[in-house]
Amino acid sequence: MNMNYTAEELAFRDEVRAFLDEKLPADIAAKVKGFRRLSKEDHQRWQKILSAQGWYAPHWPEEHGGVKWTPVQKHIWDEESSRYGAPKSIPFGVSMVAPVIIRFGSEAQKQQYLPRILNGEDWWCQGYSEPGAGSDLASLKTRAVRDGDHYIVNGQKTWTTLGQHANMIFCLVRTNTEVKPQEGISFLLIDMNTPGITVRPIITLDGEHEVNEVFFEDVKVPVENLVGEEDKGWTYAKYLLTYERTGLAGIGMSKAALSHLKQLAARCIKNGRPLIEDAVFSQRIAKVEIDLMAAGISNLRIIASVEGGGVPGAESSMLKVRGTEIRQAINDLARRAIGPYAIPFVEEELKLDYDGEFLSDKDAAPLSALYFNNRKLSIFGGSNEIQKNIVSKMILGL
Repeated sequence: MNMNYTAEELAFRDEVRAFLDEKLPADIAAKVKGFRRLSKEDHQRWQKILSAQGWYAPHWPEEHGGVKWTPVQKHIWDEESSRYGAPKSIPFGVSMVAPVIIRFGSEAQKQQYLPRILNGEDWWCQGYSEPGAGSDLASLKTRAVRDGDHYIVNGQKTWTTLGQHANMIFCLVRTNTEVKPQEGISFLLIDMNTPGITVRPIITLDGEHEVNEVFFEDVKVPVENLVGEEDKGWTYAKYLLTYERTGLAGIGMSKAALSHLKQLAARCIKNGRPLIEDAVFSQRIAKVEIDLMAAGISNLRIIASVEGGGVPGAESSMLKVRGTEIRQAINDLARRAIGPYAIPFVEEELKLDYDGEFLSDKDAAPLSALYFNNRKLSIFGGSNEIQKNIVSKMILGL
C-alpha cells in the first residue's frame, strides 16, 4: 500500500479545501470547533449545501445520487472536513439505512426513500436496542405479527438517538419465535407518525436530550415496508453495522480534537508554566498521538483493501475499538487540562449565541459535556467487548 497521496489525490484535497473555504458556514464551524450544540436546522442547512455540491452521499452508487469517490478520497474528505469544523452527517439515513435499502431493498423502496434521504425530506432514527437487548441484539422482544397487508408491531426501543426529530425509523422486529433467535428477526421501515408510537426523552448525564425511548402499541406497518425477506433481518442488520462501526473510528474527528487539546494545554497554566510543558502531561499527549497515527494508518490500509467495493468485515470492529478508545483518551486529557473548571457546567453555555455571564472557564462547559457524552462510544454500535470477540473469532480464529 502506498502511504503517500498521488497527484490526483492531492488535487482532490485542494478541491475539498476550496469548497470548505467557500461554502462551510462560519457559525456552524464555530459551533463544531467549540464543541457547542448543533441544532436540527444546522444539520439540515449543511446537508443542503452538500447535496447541492453532490457530496452528501459519496458512498452511494452513482445511479442513486452518489459520487464515484475512491476510499482514499473518502478518507481525505473525512480528515479535511473535521479539520475545518464541518458537522458530521447524521448517519441513520444516509450511512445506515440507505446502504441496506440499496443492497437488499425493493425497487419501489429505492425510488421512495433514497431521493427523500438525499434532499432531506426524511430524518431517520435507529430502532435496534431494547431495555433487555443491547449488545446482545438477538434477544430483542419487539414483535411484528402479520395481519393481512400489515404487520402489527408491539414493543419498545431505547437509546434512540435524535428520535425526537425523526419522521422515520428502521426497526429490527421479531417475526418468528419458533426458530433460533437470529433467524426470526425482520427489518421494517416505520413512519414515526403512525398511531401507536410514543417517543419519551432520556436526559443523559451531560444534560442533553440526545436519546429517547420509543414505544410501539398496535402499530400498523404496511407489508411493503419490509426490507428483503421476512426473518432475514439479522443479515441486513450485520451489513448495516459494518458501516456504523467503521464510521465510529472517527479518525478525522480525533485529529481535530487532538489539535484542540494541544492548543488548550499550551494556554492552561500549571505551576507557573503552560501545561504542555509538564513532562507527565506531554507524555500522555504523545502516547495518544502515536496511537492515533497508528490507527490512521490502519484505517488507510483497511479502506484500501476494499478499493474494489463493499465494506470491511471484522476489520470494522478493530477500527471501532481502537478509534473509540482514542477519542475517549483525548476527551479525558482535555478534561484534565481544564482541571477544577471541568466539574460545573451551565446548560446555556453549550449554545454559541449565549451572551450571559460565564460561570466557569469558557472551555469547561463543552468539554465537560463532551467527556460525559463520549463515555458511550465504547458501548454503542456493539460494545468494545463484543467487538473483541468478533475479532478473535473471525480474524484470529479463536
